[in-house]
Amino acid sequence: MRVETRKNPTERRSARRTADSGRTEYLAFVLAGETYAIEVAHVAEILKPTPVTEVPRAPGNVLGIIGVRGKLVTVVDLRRRFRLVERPMDRRSRIILTDVGAGEQVGLLVDEVQQVWRLSTEEIEPAHVLGAEQPAHIAGIGRPIDGVILILLDARPIVESP
Repeated sequence: MRVETRKNPTERRSARRTADSGRTEYLAFVLAGETYAIEVAHVAEILKPTPVTEVPRAPGNVLGIIGVRGKLVTVVDLRRRFRLVERPMDRRSRIILTDVGAGEQVGLLVDEVQQVWRLSTEEIEPAHVLGAEQPAHIAGIGRPIDGVILILLDARPIVESP
C-alpha cells in the first residue's frame, strides 16, 4: 500500500526547480510596452481587474484594495511604482496576486500578462549589465531566445516598500 503525502506549495516549487535542472519559471507581463517578469514561485493567482476601493492617505503607488474570497488585498499600480505614464485599465489589464512570504498577498496591476518562460541560469544576466546601480526590485535580465528581453523583477522590494 502506497501512502501519498501532500507537499506544501514551497516544497512543490523547489522540487520542480531541481527536477528541471536549474531552470526557473518566470511569468512575463507588459508595462508601457516593455516586457517584465517575476518568478512564478511568487505568483499566487492572476485576476481580471475588479472595482478597486481607494484608501485615504495610502502611498502614491497604491491603487487601493479589492476583496478576494473574503480577504482584503492591497493593489499596487506598477506603472505608478516605476514612474511610468499612467493609463486606465482595459480588458487586457490584470492583477497578479503575489505571495512573497510576508503573510499577506499583494496585487500588482499590469497592462497585460503574456506567458511563462522557463529560464536556465545561462539565460539570466545580472542587473549590473544595464549599467549604473539598479533599483532593488530589478533582479536581472532574461534572454530566453534571440530578440526577447525580459526585465526580471524581485517581487519582495516592490511589495515591501511604498
